[in-house]
Amino acid sequence: MNLILKENVAALGNAGDTVKASDGYARNYLIPQGLAIEANTKNMKALEHEKKHIFQLVEKEKKKAATLVEQLAGITCTVARRVGDQDKLFGSVGAKDIEQVLQEAGLSIERKNILLDEPLKALGEYVVKIKLPAGVVAEVKVHVVAEA
Repeated sequence: MNLILKENVAALGNAGDTVKASDGYARNYLIPQGLAIEANTKNMKALEHEKKHIFQLVEKEKKKAATLVEQLAGITCTVARRVGDQDKLFGSVGAKDIEQVLQEAGLSIERKNILLDEPLKALGEYVVKIKLPAGVVAEVKVHVVAEA
């Protein structure tokens, strides 16, 4: 099925692109979520009119993401955990913990956007990537320290 993307979709393309997707993926996900519309002659004409609007929205998202990157660059997340013998952590530090620290700092980052390969299981300093809108990836320093 030929589609016109209304928003950026990771595996397909950017907003305003005309792409081909499987019928099931288009009917069950892309169209109901408002991510795409069917590419017929009526919609193609409307696309030309909406393209400017879509690109303005994308530029606005990029600017918002750039300011968020600057804010995140200045933040260092410190997470305190209980430690046992040989500085081994009881438990681990995951995306949920990092999300809470960022919320306390006044930033609303969703847990699913915090890119951790695996939970942090040792004391130290780590660099964690955060996926932001418009395909921007920011980095945050996370310090895992022993509880006093």
